[in-house]
Amino acid sequence: MAIESNSPTPPNPEPLPEQEPDDFDGGSRDSHLNPEALTAQQALAAISSLQSSQNAAVMQQARSSMQQRPTYQITVTPRALMLTIAAISLTLLGAILNNWIVGIVGTLLTLVLSLAMLLPWLQYVLKEWFTPEDRTLFVGFLGLIAAIVGLIKFSGIGDRLFMLGRRINWEASGTLAEWFGALGQILIAIIAVYVAWRQYVISKDLTIQQNLLTVQQNIITQQQTIDSYFQGISDLVLDEEGLLEDWPQERAIAEGRTAAIFSSVDGSGKAKILRFLSRSKLLTPLKRDRRLGRAILNGMGGYAEDRLEGVRVIDLGVMLATADLAGTDLRWTDLSEANLVRANLSACDLVKANLSRTILYDANLSGADINGVRLFYGSVEKASPRSRTEPPNYETGEHTGAVIENANFTNVQRMSETNRCYCCAWGGEATRATIPGGCEGIPNLLGR
Repeated sequence: MAIESNSPTPPNPEPLPEQEPDDFDGGSRDSHLNPEALTAQQALAAISSLQSSQNAAVMQQARSSMQQRPTYQITVTPRALMLTIAAISLTLLGAILNNWIVGIVGTLLTLVLSLAMLLPWLQYVLKEWFTPEDRTLFVGFLGLIAAIVGLIKFSGIGDRLFMLGRRINWEASGTLAEWFGALGQILIAIIAVYVAWRQYVISKDLTIQQNLLTVQQNIITQQQTIDSYFQGISDLVLDEEGLLEDWPQERAIAEGRTAAIFSSVDGSGKAKILRFLSRSKLLTPLKRDRRLGRAILNGMGGYAEDRLEGVRVIDLGVMLATADLAGTDLRWTDLSEANLVRANLSACDLVKANLSRTILYDANLSGADINGVRLFYGSVEKASPRSRTEPPNYETGEHTGAVIENANFTNVQRMSETNRCYCCAWGGEATRATIPGGCEGIPNLLGR
């Protein structure tokens, strides 16, 4: 059975007897396959003649994986090697005898024979290492250089440059060379400054990136701390049934934990804690059982509030004094009776927040959204700020209002008319000057 070859080129015919083999038969004439590759191709050819149409794709993939790249082998006959060695010896003999005729003949023979031996390898290297684009670019650059040399030579520019050079006083140009040397040193200094500046810029960028990574890590760590605080407070004040069981010691520990975590988180962290505590009714004064002190349900699925005599699970007290809460979200938070003296609440979202009896002395609320904020109970005509000696009256509004003396209300958003009248009446001259819309026609009840 005839075995068909899988090679893309037909097999070479046998050489005629009268043709003598070339002494330098190399890979440039035809690509010889090594014995392993030839054996593999013959085996695959035999299998392909027996394979079925269903396995054609599989065998084709096997053929492509087993077929090796042709190698460019250099085949040199012993006669060519002997001729090259003889030429090298002739060159050495000419050098020893100091005979230039013998030396030049040996040199030329050695050069020709060596080039003939290395030519296949050079062709292989040129083909494997350099792409057609690289060879094109190389020839193009050589042509450009030759064109420039020819232009200078045959256009007369070279003669003019030569004549100009003869006119130059090269002895006087030594000073010019010194100037160029000084200029070179200046350029080196400029380059050194540029390198130093680039190093500074790169170092600064790396520092900024490192700071950003540090900030991100701090945010993650802070969030983990806040989550642990949430879980700890929940486990502390709730029983197994999920009801408030805040004995005096539990309330004291909860207040201690809150005060401690407020000192270790930023403004956004404080806002998250305040929203959690407020929506969990832990900041709201709850009605208590007179005997057990436990919070009483209101009969509607929540805890009953008692603004006058109720007890808060966590009393903020002075925890937020001088706190920086600028730009945070404090919607629907119960900050009543908290001490926010000199606190920064600028650009805060205080929608529906309860600030009754809150101390906002010298606080900054500029740009805050105070839509629906409760500053007092009762009517604006009878409402007044909290007092150290008088108890609040939540029906009439006396002593239920926030202390807003010297507070800054510049550019506050969505201030209601009742809140504007209260702030103008009880804010003092410094506060009245910052109220949007002015306080014309509203008396200063504070008197200072």
